[in-house]
Amino acid sequence: MRLVSWNVAGRVRRLDEQAAVISDETPDLVALQEVSRTTLPRWRAALGAMALAHVCSAADLHPAPVGRRGLAVLLASRWPLAVLPGPEALPWPERAVLARIETGLVVCVAHSPISPAPDLVKVRTHEALHELLAALAAEPVALCGDLNTPRREHPDGTVWTFARESRGALRPERGERWDAAEQALVRGLEPFGYRDAFRTLHGYAERSATWAWPTGGGYRLDHLIVSAGVEVERCEYRHDWRIERLSDHSALVADLAIVGA
Repeated sequence: MRLVSWNVAGRVRRLDEQAAVISDETPDLVALQEVSRTTLPRWRAALGAMALAHVCSAADLHPAPVGRRGLAVLLASRWPLAVLPGPEALPWPERAVLARIETGLVVCVAHSPISPAPDLVKVRTHEALHELLAALAAEPVALCGDLNTPRREHPDGTVWTFARESRGALRPERGERWDAAEQALVRGLEPFGYRDAFRTLHGYAERSATWAWPTGGGYRLDHLIVSAGVEVERCEYRHDWRIERLSDHSALVADLAIVGA
């Protein structure tokens, strides 16, 4: 099954172009981040035109918080899906959705808050999702979305989070809990059998920034983390979509299969 995961940046004017390039990938699953109340009806129609009629929007599940914060995630599927309860401790519940697809795959779409967000919401989001996904490790699970970390990845696989300064020193105002929380999803699920799909296939030599500063440099913020029950046949980024300014993020495209299916 083909998955497209993309932070579409709440675009309104270029939504039709975004939908067109997604459609060209002939996806079976589409996971979007930064869908607004304004764009949600249009995305439903566009996804329906791709035969992705089964849509679960976190904006529908949690309408009041979205009304205050404005952006949510959604999952669209070619097959029927059953929405599963997310973690109760998730501070911004519109930023994640969990569903079991009829094929047996469990998909979690997540969009982590940025570091300056108040009340440690980024830290609490990562901690809550880690606990949830660790409990689901025996199932075929795919976590995808904009996790807003890490700050840097080194060729040996070492990861620096945004709890650290540019040279790697831990920032005192953030500390070890923050560092562990950001590590929790990109590396912290490995003891439970999860792996970073892109790095597993391509290694750490390629930087592959999915969000970039206008002056150069950037971060690989957009991820696909899969459990041992998922085989990844392809995982790559569509950096050209970002370069063409369809969004400020590159999309991730992956071909997945359930082990033993």
